[in-house]
Amino acid sequence: MRKPIIAGNWKMNKTAKEAEQLIAELKPLVKGAKPEVVVCVPYTDLWAVSKAIEGSKIKLGAENVAWADSGAFTGEISADMLKEIGVEYVIIGHSERRQYFGETDESVNARLKQALKKGLKPIVCVGETLTEREKNKTKRVLKKQVIDGFKDITAEDFASIVIAYEPVWAIGTGKTATAEDANKTIGFIRSLVKKTWGAQVGKELRIQYGGSMKPSNAKELMAMRNIDGGLIGGAALKAEDFAGIVNYKK
Repeated sequence: MRKPIIAGNWKMNKTAKEAEQLIAELKPLVKGAKPEVVVCVPYTDLWAVSKAIEGSKIKLGAENVAWADSGAFTGEISADMLKEIGVEYVIIGHSERRQYFGETDESVNARLKQALKKGLKPIVCVGETLTEREKNKTKRVLKKQVIDGFKDITAEDFASIVIAYEPVWAIGTGKTATAEDANKTIGFIRSLVKKTWGAQVGKELRIQYGGSMKPSNAKELMAMRNIDGGLIGGAALKAEDFAGIVNYKK
């Protein structure tokens, strides 16, 4: 059985003080959580949140990681820097990084390899835009993102990897794929992994849905056989909303 994983992606929100307050509100709400619970927070919040989550089930994640150990890479953050603070998970290849900051499948691959080398657990994002979806290019886009983004990754590496399917057209728009559509597309991603890295890898790999999951649709989405969790944006910024997703079975 694949353990569900609900991860909040705070994006560029919350000062350190605000982050501490949000975690204080969240901790009692998720103390009985069945899924794995992760908060991926801005760099300036990492230290404060690492302290705030002590004694709870909440795990710490970052929103990106550099491909290099160190060096002249202004604005980047290394895996060692993240590890020292207690970061366990890291988001790689989010659609906003691809759209606004020029991330490519090749840079995603480099960051992924570095994260794995340093013992971080990557949450690797894949997904199609509205235009690609309307032109029936979803499978083609996802295949390229998986094959190129995971180039030279071994079957053993997948034990530490989570994939997040984020239909770009459903992020922050209020739109969401139907549970059946999300399940079908994630099933396609799983089949790609099975074909390339083996049936057991595909069977055990956790794949999240990252398209506007919220308390009102979490139970339906999580009931789908291929969906193992959510990468949560806006709803992760409110303790009750995020907890409502985490506790979707209640």
